[in-house]
Amino acid sequence: MKAYSADKIRNVALLGHSSSGKTTLTEAVLFTLGITNRQGKVSDGNTISDFDKEEIARKVSIGTSVIPVEYKDLKYNLLDTPGYFDFIGEMYGAKRASEGSILLVDASSGIEVGTEKAWKNVEKYKTPRIIFLNKMDKENIEFEKVLSELKDKFSDKIIPFALPIGNSESFKGFASVLDGKAYEYNGNTRKEIPLPDEYKDEIEEIKESLNEKVAETSEDLMEKYFGGEAFTEDELRQGLRAAVKSSDLVPLIVGSAEKAIGADFLLDIIGDYIPSPLDVGSYMGTQDGDTIERKVDVNEPFSAIVFKTIVDPFVGKISIFKVISGKITKDMELYNSTKDKTEKLGGLYHLRGKNQLEASEIVAGDIGATSKLNYTQTGDTLCDKNNQTLYERIEYPQPTLYLAVEPKNKGDEEKIGVSLNKMTDEDPTFIVERNSETKQLLIGGQGNMQLAVIVDKLKNSFGVEVKLVNPKIAYRETIKGTASVQGKHKKQSGGAGQYGDVHMRFEPSQEEFEFAEEIFGGSVPRNFWPAVEKGIRDSLEHGILAGYPVVNIKATLFDGSYHDVDSNEMAFKLAAQLAFKKGMEAAKPILLEPIVKVEISIPDDYLGDVMGDMNKRRGRILGMDQQDDGTQKIIAEAPHAEMFEYAIDLRAMTQARGNFKMEFVRYEEVPPMFAEKIITQAKLEKEQQ
Repeated sequence: MKAYSADKIRNVALLGHSSSGKTTLTEAVLFTLGITNRQGKVSDGNTISDFDKEEIARKVSIGTSVIPVEYKDLKYNLLDTPGYFDFIGEMYGAKRASEGSILLVDASSGIEVGTEKAWKNVEKYKTPRIIFLNKMDKENIEFEKVLSELKDKFSDKIIPFALPIGNSESFKGFASVLDGKAYEYNGNTRKEIPLPDEYKDEIEEIKESLNEKVAETSEDLMEKYFGGEAFTEDELRQGLRAAVKSSDLVPLIVGSAEKAIGADFLLDIIGDYIPSPLDVGSYMGTQDGDTIERKVDVNEPFSAIVFKTIVDPFVGKISIFKVISGKITKDMELYNSTKDKTEKLGGLYHLRGKNQLEASEIVAGDIGATSKLNYTQTGDTLCDKNNQTLYERIEYPQPTLYLAVEPKNKGDEEKIGVSLNKMTDEDPTFIVERNSETKQLLIGGQGNMQLAVIVDKLKNSFGVEVKLVNPKIAYRETIKGTASVQGKHKKQSGGAGQYGDVHMRFEPSQEEFEFAEEIFGGSVPRNFWPAVEKGIRDSLEHGILAGYPVVNIKATLFDGSYHDVDSNEMAFKLAAQLAFKKGMEAAKPILLEPIVKVEISIPDDYLGDVMGDMNKRRGRILGMDQQDDGTQKIIAEAPHAEMFEYAIDLRAMTQARGNFKMEFVRYEEVPPMFAEKIITQAKLEKEQQ
């Protein structure tokens, strides 16, 4: 594949609800352009995009695939993203590498949740976009109804550039608004046919709307429009390009990816109206802390962002990057400015699915790949060491579902840890951490589907089997009352004995632990005080109720006695531990549980259900806040133990329209009825160990 200059490149992310036809569209493009001799199907597991074992087995996209194609002297990098919400992080990477988006809408299903989420994202970042209304050949399709829904729900800036010819099963092509011509398809071949009369009036109406959009792009064009002058073809095209670039106009075209209808026309519209990398102009980065500008220009110093990583146990790690400035060549020494490490190129190529297309150089604006980079991860900046550049990292959503990993076979623990850490390179929304207190290995992600895929990959790609269980809760113990007790350790069995005697007071404290002394007259010599404190500190690790760590307690040594010969540090340490146990029992011990603060964003329709559910989780609603996008933000606090599967439950309650983030805030007393069950369970687990 030859090198294309930035003005001849179009990078577009394919977005939309799961099963809206993104992967099928890439197959239609490949088939239409003659790159493949037959159109693959997701159901058959033979598409270029979905090459991963888990994708083939599940028949859904899990990772972003790059599909580069050449058409009419332009290069198109189509980034096929997953529609399933658990893999939303893939969209973040694809958006970072593209100048525009194609939003696929299933005409037979209308506006789905994934459509809404994708639209919100492109609106938030003012991404130039085109809507591809797919599956126009399915039963009971009403084009005008779907168009009206899109305009009502999203914006009237959505304007059709194509009108369907034929309906449902009889759908065979479209009328192009811009050139006033009609086309029909025979297989993947498009031919011009006479424009049916009934389209002429509608096309003129749409053209008038487009003229208004063009007029709004500059004062000169506005003046010309109000003066009643017609725009030249060049003015019209430039005006439409400007309107699409500013997100004031969203072209809509129709087609059927399964039948390859409209795939070539989509490329025409992308080529004409989606900005090239050159149109973006420049990117801002830093160099030694100072802000610098890098132009999308082959003559600038080399810089690139890694937006996707593929980890394969056999092939190794593949890093996919977007060149921002300059160019990269095979013999180049790379510098990772994020990690402050030098990297060696392991080949240079374009990826089409998993197929590697050799490249001698990849220039500004284009997308490429290399393998075997030792330190580089998704989001890192690669650059020329002599002209260092550092770009802002991609911000990914934080995990919302955590589960503990347990090996099915003993001895697999180390292999599991290594394999999981490799997979975090591939998916930045997936994290692995060891809980130092519970000793559990935890994995976190966006939902149960994502974590299920991780488990299957562990088995199928790395040869280890695991099961997922709910994490253990890090409970705490403390006291509510005050108690003064004696702890006496006395041991005499011939020879040197042991003697330590302490009188101690235990009471609640705002500090995690306080130790004090009120000794008068030397009843316990000063040199034994540190041993008493050490005895108490060691005891704090395991409380008397369920063996959980003890917090918020003050221990005061106020009296005691000693023996001139038999007293030593060990004796006083053991005496303090006896006192601790007695003091905890006498001072009203209670169990504490972690409380988390939760911020939930949902549409108004689900407010009652979500608030009711939060009450059932022993949660407290602290407040509500209306958001700019029309959603409600609920702020609540709830016990961590009640929130394990909230990611799954909230998705079910809101048809996946809700999202949340959660953080630990403090510990609170567990209600007695729940505390009894927790203590019983903890004792049972201890007996079984």
